[in-house]
Amino acid sequence: MSKYLMGIDIGTYSSKGVLVDAHGHIAAESTKEHDLIIPKSGWAEHDAEKTWWGDLCSISKDLIQQSNLDPNQIAAVGCSAIGPDLLAVDQNCNPLHNAILYGIDTRSKEEICELENSIGTENVFSKCANPLSTQAVGPKILWLKKNKPHIYKDAHKFVTGTTYLVAKLTGRYVIDHYSASTFTPLYDFDANQWNHSLCQGIVEVNRLPKIMWSSEIAGTISKEAHSETELAVGTPVICGTIDAAAEAISAGVTEPGNLMLMYGTTMFLINVTAAPKKDARLWAAPFLFPNTYAVMGGMATTGALTVWFKENFAKELIAKEKTTAQSAFKVLAENIKDIPPGSKGLVVLPYFSGERTPINNPDAKGIIFGLDLTHSREHIYKAILESVGYGISQHFDVFNEMDAYPNKTVAVGGGTKNKEWLQIVSDIGGFEQYVPKTTIGAAYGDAYLAAMGIGLYHSYKDISQWVQYDSQIQPNPNHNKIYKSYQEKYYRLYNSTKELL
Repeated sequence: MSKYLMGIDIGTYSSKGVLVDAHGHIAAESTKEHDLIIPKSGWAEHDAEKTWWGDLCSISKDLIQQSNLDPNQIAAVGCSAIGPDLLAVDQNCNPLHNAILYGIDTRSKEEICELENSIGTENVFSKCANPLSTQAVGPKILWLKKNKPHIYKDAHKFVTGTTYLVAKLTGRYVIDHYSASTFTPLYDFDANQWNHSLCQGIVEVNRLPKIMWSSEIAGTISKEAHSETELAVGTPVICGTIDAAAEAISAGVTEPGNLMLMYGTTMFLINVTAAPKKDARLWAAPFLFPNTYAVMGGMATTGALTVWFKENFAKELIAKEKTTAQSAFKVLAENIKDIPPGSKGLVVLPYFSGERTPINNPDAKGIIFGLDLTHSREHIYKAILESVGYGISQHFDVFNEMDAYPNKTVAVGGGTKNKEWLQIVSDIGGFEQYVPKTTIGAAYGDAYLAAMGIGLYHSYKDISQWVQYDSQIQPNPNHNKIYKSYQEKYYRLYNSTKELL
């Protein structure tokens, strides 16, 4: 009987699942859209039971139905989810509140300051290799403890999205090292375990998940999970990881020197290194396998910013989408091709929801600078795409200072459909980008990790057998020269206005 692997990923606005055979060939795919809940400014939430678990169950059943497979042919399951986020659950793994999402939720700013004052900024970084930021889970737990004490008191475990899904499938509460590192200041980077001392005053260690490596088997499908997912009882389930890391695996980003640029609702960068690299401007983590590491960055609004622009300034293109099936984004991309680099003097700061790395400022605001009466909608749209390029290039500057400049950059995510955007980013940064032929995403990486978990593959390098690259984006050296002056203006614009922001 042929063996198949199932991978399911829960994203910010949609979830996706795949069934693949042992060679990575796709037997079935399924996608389900869902909403992002924004109850107030600076908050971002999901209904974990409806969205996370509901999507997984729906996708699992759909994949089995589409493929006509006997569920016993599914040899293992891998999951991933957005993160780092926070969810408190009771003893039966029932959510006690809406999940508090990753760095786009900035409600814990006060708790960040409180922890910095009580623990010490240098002490946090020394132990955790990460600064405290809105991306960190520790301040989110403290926020819940202070503002929702009844929920904190009733919580059996404090988990992130992947942990919740695996617990619902198996009854086991586990988290991989990569995800655990986002629980700053609770995870000891050098010891690879929860830090009992730093957990004091925030949360008891026994209320946190057990730490494992991503491809290790966490447990097997329970009778309860079988009834909701149609997966066979006893099917192995791996520990899993955060969506961005699974997406890196799906694109073949596994070896030191490889970097993933994920063009999603937000921009996420994962730079794989052979040794630990620490810089307070970025995030660091053990990668998904022993003796590999990662340096990460994340911009708060990238794809979300292009959606904001489309919905507010291209409404007639949205209307045409419904009647002509011509993508509004495709039209916008076509219309900016003749606009020269620099968008006729415009510089945008893309900090419309604060900013994560490398400035780590939740109070940062968006700016469109340099407007005059000759600028059109298209100039502004191109300047927005360029602003993301400036932000990415800023990260590469930091990598260079850390002696961690990547030798291969792979672009993934929905934004890669916009080749004009990819070209802008390569022109600004002066580096080439590889684009995978099959951009299935994190669910594909989950399936590969599941294959490793049951021994079908023994090395992360073997994912190369699954991945092919469709194209390479080469930088235009003439455009790169022009963009260098605009990059400097981008830096100066923020530094000269940050006190006002």
